[in-house]
Amino acid sequence: MIPLSVLDLSPVTEGSDVSQSLRNTLDLARHAERLGYKRYWLAEHHNMPGIASAATSVVIAHVAGGTSTIRVGAGGIMLPNHAPLVIAEQFGTLNALHPGRIDLGLGRAPGTDMGTARALRRNMDAGVDSFPQDVVELINYFRAAEPGQRLRAVPGEGQDVPVWILGSSTYGAQLAAMLGLPYAFASHFAPAELEHAIDIYRSRFQPSEQLDEPYVMLGLNVFAAETDAEAKLLFTSLQQAFVNLRIGRPGKLPLPVENYDEQIDTSAKVMLEHALSCAVVGSPETVRRGLDAFIRRTGADELMITAQIHDHAARLRSFEILANVHRELVAAA
Repeated sequence: MIPLSVLDLSPVTEGSDVSQSLRNTLDLARHAERLGYKRYWLAEHHNMPGIASAATSVVIAHVAGGTSTIRVGAGGIMLPNHAPLVIAEQFGTLNALHPGRIDLGLGRAPGTDMGTARALRRNMDAGVDSFPQDVVELINYFRAAEPGQRLRAVPGEGQDVPVWILGSSTYGAQLAAMLGLPYAFASHFAPAELEHAIDIYRSRFQPSEQLDEPYVMLGLNVFAAETDAEAKLLFTSLQQAFVNLRIGRPGKLPLPVENYDEQIDTSAKVMLEHALSCAVVGSPETVRRGLDAFIRRTGADELMITAQIHDHAARLRSFEILANVHRELVAAA
């Protein structure tokens, strides 16, 4: 049975604040470590009132310092927002502090709206896509320094920081295959090209120093509770957040509401059915069936589980139920 990991957007919930969100993030990371999850990743988003992980490397340091065995990383750093040297130094520092526990996932999107992207980049040129070159530059900073090398990442050089390519289209699949890097697909919110991207990545993969064979990790929403009805209610927080984002009103993660599907129009329903089609929502038995079916359908090597649940205790319980289901599937296998 494949391993499970956690993607945490450090949600800021209605009625709460960023400080509480970051405390919840560390609490969930410790919970996931006890339950046997493999990785704990945080994502870079900007200008979003409902997400507290904008300073991603800082939050990674917070989580890694408060845990001891689980791998901690970025899912991901939006590299066009940064100079590769700066990211090499940040993650070289993280790995020096927590050797062998740091992952670096790299994304090509800005992780925000274009106005904020311009504020982040200042010299953004929409006509030039330097992402592949920036990825290669960043990887080279992690290599051991050559004699006489003038430009060095310190910390960074000689650090064993696994680099991943993140994506929601075939672009990232092609780049990950060409560079021989592990590939994480954002099927938890953009599933349209899931099967096509996996096929391209696996068929075109070229072995590298980091990886001998292709390795695919897929995002999956899992909302688990004691009953199907309770899980579906918890799921409405994410549904509301998606609708709010699509209509240009992003905010804090809303409270769940009863009968939400009866309160939205047909276009919103269609959008949610498409964007959140990779979601397993229900009781332990429903989650068991859904998890097993998703793994069989995709052949994933690892799953990155996310759960935007308003109530922190319910969120902890959801990951606990999933871990128990996972152990049952392992035993059955």
